[in-house]
Order: sequence, then structure tokens, then C-alpha cells
Amino acid sequence: MPQGVQTPWGLRKPGGETALDAGSAPGVANVPNVPAADGVQTPWGLQRPDGGPVPDWTPPPVEPKPPVAPDDVVGSAPAEPAVRDAGPGRAGATAVTGDEGRPEQAGAVDARTKKGRKLISLVSAGLVLLFGLVFLVVVKPGPVAKVLGGTATVTSTVTADPTPTAVLAAATAIGTAPDAAKVKAALDPLVRSAALGTEVHVSVVDAATSTALYAQLADVPATPASTTKLLTAATALAARGPAYRISTTAVAGSASGEVVLVGGGDPTLSVNAKALFPGAARLDELATQVKKALGGVKPTKVTVDTSLFSGPETATGWASDDISLGQVSRIQPLMTNGGRIKPVDNEHGGDPRYPDPAIATGQSFAKLLGVPTATVKRGKAPAGAAALGEVQSPPLQQITDWMLSESDNTLAEVVARQVALAAGRPGSFAGATDAIIAKLKEWGLPGDEADLYDGSGLSRHNGISPALLTGLLTLAASGSQPALGGIFSGLPVAGWSGTLDNRFATPEANRVARGVVRAKTGTLSGVNTMAGLLTTADGRLLVFAIMASGATSAKAALDKVPARLVTCGC
Repeated sequence: MPQGVQTPWGLRKPGGETALDAGSAPGVANVPNVPAADGVQTPWGLQRPDGGPVPDWTPPPVEPKPPVAPDDVVGSAPAEPAVRDAGPGRAGATAVTGDEGRPEQAGAVDARTKKGRKLISLVSAGLVLLFGLVFLVVVKPGPVAKVLGGTATVTSTVTADPTPTAVLAAATAIGTAPDAAKVKAALDPLVRSAALGTEVHVSVVDAATSTALYAQLADVPATPASTTKLLTAATALAARGPAYRISTTAVAGSASGEVVLVGGGDPTLSVNAKALFPGAARLDELATQVKKALGGVKPTKVTVDTSLFSGPETATGWASDDISLGQVSRIQPLMTNGGRIKPVDNEHGGDPRYPDPAIATGQSFAKLLGVPTATVKRGKAPAGAAALGEVQSPPLQQITDWMLSESDNTLAEVVARQVALAAGRPGSFAGATDAIIAKLKEWGLPGDEADLYDGSGLSRHNGISPALLTGLLTLAASGSQPALGGIFSGLPVAGWSGTLDNRFATPEANRVARGVVRAKTGTLSGVNTMAGLLTTADGRLLVFAIMASGATSAKAALDKVPARLVTCGC
């Protein structure tokens, strides 16, 4: 059974033997089903669009994994990084984990008669062939090698996207509402644990009523690390729409045979079929278009236009070795595979990056056109230049899914610039962060409780309050802003996917949260954060945000808080 399949509204994962719907997703059992008319058939049943406010799949049951070490860090080896002197309360380099593919088991079908067996065999053969073809084209975003056993081969065929509609109902007051005093009694011992560090900020909110159930320094900004990506994903999906695609174009230069490659800000662009990101646009297909458009004119040089973005290519607060350690690339509007030298996403980070992604992309394009790479220079496309070709990225929803699940810093920074560009602001770090905060305020959220220097959370100067994060999650679950529901489909699932794949393993009591908690994690040296949603034992949907600092290794201690909420008969 494939791990994922493309539908008209994005990639979908299997949810067991029964048809998927919003009401079966972890942490959103209180959301009514979507009408069947709004779905399409996939190998594992009916699938529905993701334009609404809640996640839309349930991971199939899996055998518990053996306990693993609770800590994972970036770099070439899984070792705790040294704490960097980065100013008061801000330190370190990020740590992310990867998604691990899992096989599924299918039960046998009992054919009662010879005629029945023959008919079922014919139908089954047809279905296997059809589903096999689908799986060869599109796979779930994640470490593709774990799913297919090798590097992904993708196509960049552009199809019409459906208009997103608000088809998912808002979170409703199903289940028993927790009592705030009982929640406090349950969480206080965990929040006060020395294992979490010297300063802990927490917010827990009832998603259906927006009632605060627990608050400790909830409205005080703290270092968010990669939970910053929640703000980036939400504002980008709202600003551009889930179906938005980013174009990379080629136009004629001022000299005969000159081809200008214009960066549109697509970080998922690939050179050829060996792509990191499923569904990525391809330079080789763009080169084919250019050759056809030029006719008998031979290409003579390649110019790369990176004028879409402006300002510094690295953010204030990034560590000097973040790029050399492969945690992020220089932020430019033209790159392939997120600036990686090879289309590989290592589970613990440390993906080598090009020193100049745009020039490297131009050189790859020059080779495809049969032009010497030495001709590749920076420049700007002439006004009114003749179009020679265009390729488009996967839908923005698919890009933000990968960004959240795998905590991809480069994708986050480039996606953040889409918020700025949509608002008519400069495509820079300042333009992006200002646009994100302005969007939050537009929704009535406390934007003043965010102080941002980047869109990924790598900057140790960032500050976000837990109350702002729970406010955003509550708004996304309310249905009043349909595009925001897209953030839930990218959230890692405890013990199953993304950066939560190996979390909630130890101690044993934490394992109850596996498959129930969906959350974005964040890790810097001395900083551990998490924000997401869960369903309690009483069937109530809660959202939470926890930010702890002052401890070098606090993941297991942090996991105890949402795990306790899952079991809370409060």
C-alpha cells in the first residue's frame, strides 16, 4: 500500500482500512464528516479536500517501536551541539528529525465461488495496475528514499487546481470540557520539573470555546525555535491560497542567444527527474521549452535574475555555521532542492548546500542548454522580454506540508517571502516578518507578542508568546479562516511522522500520546518547544504551546505535558 497519493487538493495519507474523513483525524474526533460529494476515491477509500480548518487523515495502527534515545541533534552525527553565546536567552543550532516510512499489512479477501474468485482477480489486477501507476508519479513528502528505496522520480505536469472551499466544519464542543483547576493540578508538577529548565512558558486552550485552561507566562514572548514555522505557514496559505504555484521562467535577453533564468522563489525546483520534492518543477523541462521557443537560434549565454528578493541572504540571529552545517541555505529566489548540492534530506539535518544557489542553478541550466557554465552571470531580465518557457512548483499546500513535517528552514524562509510579496512588501527578511505580524493582527491575534527576525525559527533573537500560538491554532480550528486549516495536515504526528517520529517513546507513560498528539516542534541549544493539538480521554479537542529554556536535553520532559493532557480526566 502506498504511503501517500496525490488528490486534486494535495497529497493524502492512508488512515486504515476504512474511508478517511475529518472526524477520524487524531485530535479532531469532534469534527463532523465531510459530504461524500466533496471527495475523491483513493486506494484506501474516500479522501476529501484540505481547504478547511482541521487535519484530514488518521495514521494506520502500527506496532509500538522499541524505546529510542529521546534526543536528536543536527549535524553529521547525533550529538548534542555546544551552546553558542548568542545573547540573553537565545542560543544554538536547530535539530530536526525525519519521517520514517512504514509498511502496511493488507488482509486477504475471501472469494466464496469460482466465478467470484475470477471476477475479483480481474478487478484486483486492474486496481493494482492503476494504483501502482499513481504511486510511481506521486509520493508523500518526506524522506523519499525510505518510501521508494531510492531517489524520487517526479514529473512537473501542471493540472488545474480546484477552488478551495470551506467544507470542513468548525471544532465543536464534543466531549467533556476540562476543569481549569484540575488541569492545573495535573500539569503543575510537570511544568515545574527541573528537567524542563529554568524558564517555562505554557498555554493550554479549549479549541471549541477558546477558554484558557492553563497559563504560565502565556502572554510573555519566549524563544520559539521552529514553532515559528506555524506563523509562516498560516500567513502564507492565507496570503496566497493553498493551490498557489510558484513559477520559474525563462525569457530572452538583450543579446542574441542570451537566455535569462528568472527566479520566482520556488525552493523545490529540481534539475531533472532526480528530485527531492515530489511534484517539483524541472529545469530540464524548462530547457526543452526554451530550445523550442528559440527555433534556429543557438543559446549563447545564461543570465540569472534574482531581483525578486532583496536585502541580506542570512538573518540576524543565525549562527555563523548554520549554512556550513547544512541547516539552511542562503535565501535566494532561485535554487534547486532547497539549495542542497544533492537531492537528499538527511534525517538529522546536515545537508550540504551550495555557496551560491542561484549561480549553481544557472550553471545546471546552462549545461542543459549546451552553453558553457562560465557564461553564467547575474543580471536582470529586459523589460517586456519575450517569454521562452515556464515551469511551476507543486501547490503551496504541499510545500508547507513538507516545511512543517520535516522542519525545512530554507522552505520556511522562501515561503515567508511569499507573505511579503503578496502584501506588496519587499522580498526580504524584514519585509517577510513585518508582513507575517501584520497578517496576525489583521485576524485579531496579539501580533505584538511576536518579535521576528526570520520565518524559520533559526534566529535566536525571535520571540513568540505561547498565547499567540494557541490563539492561531484555535483560529485555524474555528473555520472562520478556511485556508488556515491547511497547517494541520503538515503537523507531525507523535510516534508516526516528521520531527515527532521518534518522540513520546520514553518514559513509557509518554507513549499514550502516540497517534493522538499533532504538533510542531522546535529545538535550539538550551531551548525546547512544541505547539499543536490533541484530544483528551474525554473526547475534547485542546490546543497547547510549551516553550522551555535553560536545559540542554528536555524533550522527554516536555513530551510529558501533552501526554498528561491526553490522559487527563479533568
